[in-house]
Amino acid sequence: MSYLVYVAGFGLAVTAFLWLRDLRIFSRTGLPGYRTAAYRGVPYTALALLGFFVTAFAEAWEYLGLGLVLLALYLQGRVDRENVWHGEGTGARFFGRAERTKDKGSRKRL
Repeated sequence: MSYLVYVAGFGLAVTAFLWLRDLRIFSRTGLPGYRTAAYRGVPYTALALLGFFVTAFAEAWEYLGLGLVLLALYLQGRVDRENVWHGEGTGARFFGRAERTKDKGSRKRL
């Protein structure tokens, strides 16, 4: 087993974390950009999982698996999101702490 399996596992963990963070922000704010990001996070996390399995179990194709993980991270970062933070610290941004919106039904949904 190569060290690239650990790199792919870390990439998978980051992809899943970003997906769950977008989901948390959407559930708190109801913004359509985070809804799109949360929906698209599901196939991107699945792509990262596929890349991890290719890296872990197919020694000859470990670079292909690592490329799939990096592709999932790249695609997840390209989704447009609204700015929900105004002066919060790094910890709040990292964990997706956003101001809770009471009236989520009045916002335009995609």
